[in-house]
Amino acid sequence: MTEILAIYPGSFDPLTRGHVDLIERGSQIFDQLVVGVLTNLDKAPLFSIEERVEMLREVTAGMPNVSVDTFSGLLVDYAVRKKARVILRGIRAFSDYEYELQMALMNRELQPNIETVFLTPAEAYSHISSRLVKEIFQHGGPVKGLVPPVVEERLRQKVFPK
Repeated sequence: MTEILAIYPGSFDPLTRGHVDLIERGSQIFDQLVVGVLTNLDKAPLFSIEERVEMLREVTAGMPNVSVDTFSGLLVDYAVRKKARVILRGIRAFSDYEYELQMALMNRELQPNIETVFLTPAEAYSHISSRLVKEIFQHGGPVKGLVPPVVEERLRQKVFPK
C-alpha cells in the first residue's frame, strides 16, 4: 500500500490552537502531512510568509511526519506537484461547510484523483479563528489559550513593539 500524503492549506495568520489541533490529528491519520502556507497577494497579512513558516516549524518540530511549505496559485496544482492524494480542511461551523464544500467540489472537478477530507476541531477550539484572534489582540484582549505561546509572543512583538 502506498503512503498517503495530505496537504493542510491555509494562511495561518496567525496560527491558532485550532490549526494545531488539526495538524496534530491529521498527522495521526496520514503518513505525511504538508502544512501549505498560502501566499495570497490579495490579503494584507499581519505576519510575513517567512514569520508564519517559522512559527509553524517551531510548533510542529516534534511531529516527524509533518513538514511546512509555501505555495501560490491553485491548491490542486500544488497538490499535484507534491504528489498529494488528500487535501485536509477544517470546518468549525455550518457557514464554513458551505464554503468548503464549494471549494472541494471545484477541486474535484479540476483534479478528480485528489480527495478532500474535512475535520472538525476539538470543541475547545471550534470558536477560534485567525481573524478573531487578530481583532481581540489588536484591541488589547487576551489570546492566551487561543494561540500557541510562540504565536502569542510574536503577536505581542508585532502589535506592541517596544
